[in-house]
Amino acid sequence: MSASAGTGVFVLSLTSIPICYLFNSLIYSDSAEAFVFAGCTTLFILAISAHFILKRKVPVDPLFYVYAVHAFLSVANLIIGLEQDNIIDGFVTFYLKEANPHINTAHGHMILYWDGCVHYLMYLLMIAAITWGDSYRAIGLYWVGSFLMRAIVYILGNAVGKYGTHVSPLFILHMLYISVSIWACFRIFSQPTTRDIQLTSTQEDERKSLLERPLDLFFIIYLIPAFAFCVFRGLIVLDCSSKWCQEYTQQYEPYLKDPSAYPKLQMLVSMLYSGPYYIITLYGLMVPGCEWMPDLTLVHSGALAQAQFSHIGASLHTRTPFSYRVPADSQLVFLLVNVVYALVPQALCYRCFTRPAFFLTSTPDKKTE
Repeated sequence: MSASAGTGVFVLSLTSIPICYLFNSLIYSDSAEAFVFAGCTTLFILAISAHFILKRKVPVDPLFYVYAVHAFLSVANLIIGLEQDNIIDGFVTFYLKEANPHINTAHGHMILYWDGCVHYLMYLLMIAAITWGDSYRAIGLYWVGSFLMRAIVYILGNAVGKYGTHVSPLFILHMLYISVSIWACFRIFSQPTTRDIQLTSTQEDERKSLLERPLDLFFIIYLIPAFAFCVFRGLIVLDCSSKWCQEYTQQYEPYLKDPSAYPKLQMLVSMLYSGPYYIITLYGLMVPGCEWMPDLTLVHSGALAQAQFSHIGASLHTRTPFSYRVPADSQLVFLLVNVVYALVPQALCYRCFTRPAFFLTSTPDKKTE
């Protein structure tokens, strides 16, 4: 299949830049000429984009169109984040005045950057895979984890905390986006798993003890303190009175006490999700034949990457009140702990996905007469 459909989606996503600028100018101008110019230019851009997309046969997979719309929105989210940081101006001023206060928090700000950069790249990769007829299940599962973590924390953060009563009609549109994305998640899970592993390789891996698999032994050793760390931070946001919890909060992560409720929800969701995951993964690394391991690590690594990106960024961002930011003399320790906590699961995911033989169930070949 021609790549023109995927190229058209890329061009269409970039049109969000002039469209945002034109509509921002339109709303803040009473000139009829500005209205006509903005409308005609928007129609022209969309017509050119549609020409690229429909020039040849496009994929029949409905996810192609979902990712196309999401890619467009991701670029718009990046524009919002850049304008909030005063890097650009005059693109989405109208939106920032009408948007929920949540989008102005540090955590909401980091979500915009994650969606505008990482999710945008994922959408393009999945669109390319669909266009060329390749499997997109792996990158899709990674996006599922990232999206679910983002959606759960964002929705609950809108409902509770400092800004719980400030919900604008724009939130209803966001819920439509969430609903379509959840449907896409189920669609991705329904994709068949494609693995081409020789039976002899599976049998050889099954015969290896844990000591003969030093990389897996390293991951098992890591999972124990990682489990303790996620539970520890969960106890902190639950107002544990332990001296360790209080000292850690004051010295390293005061953002956990931010009244916006985002960090509290982030730590609770991480504890309830990552905690059981670490225990299940310990079992999967020690007992051969756990075929669910590669998929589970993909989903979890995507979720944890999004969570840690938002948490680290919000803990250091100037939008966070000074009293809740990481102290300057503790930033090195804070970054070291949180970056390692985010990166090791990515390495585990890579190991499980690229070398899944240990996790496959070996079945003898059937004899044919």
